Amino acid sequence: MAFQWAKSYLPGSLYGRAALILLVPILALQLVVSIVFIQRHYEGVTEQMSRNVALELRYILQIVNAAGSVDAANAEFAQLAEPLAFELALPAELPALDRIGSLDLSGRAMVETLRAEFPAARRFDLSINRQVWVWIETDHGILSAMFDRRRVSASNPHQLLVLMVFVGLFLALISIVFLRNQLRPIRRLARASEAFGKGRVVEYRPAGAIEVRAAGSAFLDMRSRIERQIEQRTMMLSGVSHDLRTPLTRLKLGLSMADGDEDAEALLKDVEDMERLLDEFLAFARDDSLDDPAEVDATALVRGVVEKFAASGASVRLVSGQDNQRVTLRPVAVSRALENLIGNAVRYAGMCEVSVISSDRALRVSVEDDGPGIPQDQRSDALKPFVRLDAARNQNRGSGVGLGLAIAHDIARRHGGVLELQDSERLGGLKADLVLAR
Repeated sequence: MAFQWAKSYLPGSLYGRAALILLVPILALQLVVSIVFIQRHYEGVTEQMSRNVALELRYILQIVNAAGSVDAANAEFAQLAEPLAFELALPAELPALDRIGSLDLSGRAMVETLRAEFPAARRFDLSINRQVWVWIETDHGILSAMFDRRRVSASNPHQLLVLMVFVGLFLALISIVFLRNQLRPIRRLARASEAFGKGRVVEYRPAGAIEVRAAGSAFLDMRSRIERQIEQRTMMLSGVSHDLRTPLTRLKLGLSMADGDEDAEALLKDVEDMERLLDEFLAFARDDSLDDPAEVDATALVRGVVEKFAASGASVRLVSGQDNQRVTLRPVAVSRALENLIGNAVRYAGMCEVSVISSDRALRVSVEDDGPGIPQDQRSDALKPFVRLDAARNQNRGSGVGLGLAIAHDIARRHGGVLELQDSERLGGLKADLVLAR
């Protein structure tokens, strides 16, 4: 829970997260090695070399203090300055403060070591490039000593860091290339799964690592099993339809010949209801399995369904929709879903308005009416097959068999979308949004 805030900053794609998992250890390793190198090796070498310089400065101090005067001291260490590579001056003016850069880590390590090994050192100046100035207290006054900075610092310490950076970048580049090859089969599996969720079947062959191949094979088995079940369901219900229609037709014919019989008229109505129930059940079971995806103009498709209802006298109109909105879908199945939604609106309401909104990710067709609507706590049940909510509808306007919304919902899911039911703010009734993924 402590790292929940960091999730919003992490990459969302598998490729980004895998690259992050790959790069973070490399960067962490370089950081740890750099710190250890600077603190253990670089500073350690600086301290060791500073102790050697402290020994030389101690020897020079002994020579100066043993001299009888300043001139004698200058004569003594004049012979030592060149062999020891020092520039010495006596007497000299003592600066008020040390001059050491805040980021000069090796310089601070050197000063601390010289102060500990050589207490006579009073001030240090490291501001001049590659020079170290030390002011030493002697018996004859302040002695200034200058020597090369390279005598107390490791030479070219940045070479290891530069080498680590370039080698790390090179290895990271190679790893990313291999990572892309490993993620390509996963992306192909994701595209095939997404297409199948939208009702399309694309060619896919398992490839990649053993685990990815196993997942791909499981997907192919699942897809084949679902397609086989759909085909068997359609064939079974087609056979049931053929077997039931024959006796229903005989009953209907026999009852129609019994003129004037009230019982016969009631039975004839029951037979007609059975036929309508059978037709809608077969439409739900058949779904869109006989329809192939095609690129169509979404607005023209919706306009055709609306005009069909308007021609029959229903109060239906298309209120919004841009022409030439090309989308790939199953036109027959989507038309069937729209017919069910508009049919419900016409049956239970007086006015129906349809709108089409298209985006880069989805196509939304909204069907609104001014009817009584569906209570919010019953909307999830309304999408289930054979569930009728006639108590919330107007019985005088007709009654369905509870499959219209279920068929539309199933078609939306086969297009990778959903059917949303909500209140219509414009008309006050029910608003059904058929959302289809693009």
